[in-house]
Amino acid sequence: MQLKFSTARPATRLAIAAAALAALGAVAQDAPQRLPAVQLQAGMHLIRAEVARNDEQRAIGLMHRDAMGANEGMLFVFERAGTQCFWMKNTRIPLTAAFIDDQGRIVNLADMKPQTLDSHCSTKPVRYVLEMNQGWFAKRGIAPGALIGGIVQPR
Repeated sequence: MQLKFSTARPATRLAIAAAALAALGAVAQDAPQRLPAVQLQAGMHLIRAEVARNDEQRAIGLMHRDAMGANEGMLFVFERAGTQCFWMKNTRIPLTAAFIDDQGRIVNLADMKPQTLDSHCSTKPVRYVLEMNQGWFAKRGIAPGALIGGIVQPR
């Protein structure tokens, strides 16, 4: 029996639509996501950071990218401050995560190796995490306590 979407019962149509959306989501996770960006500032250095604001965007993060620009990164925004932990599943480029508090100050930094499940966590509750190419902060002398300007507030 072939089921046609237009003649199916409402519950069946809903199930078909949900399965189609799930299949599209699985395909989308194999490709890098591109998100709206903001400009941040670390001392005299400008950063173009894509902003991951929801669970799905944060879960995908920088996965499946082969490279990232020298002053580009991703800012993860959480609704509430908490201990935030990151890993590098399906992430191909080495990154440094800056864990940032509500005032925009870096709490701690963590270098992360590509394609690992090692967990890297904030040492204090934070609302923001900024991922940059590994070594970006060190090369510029940016350390815990430094202020990141332009941090966006959660919606």
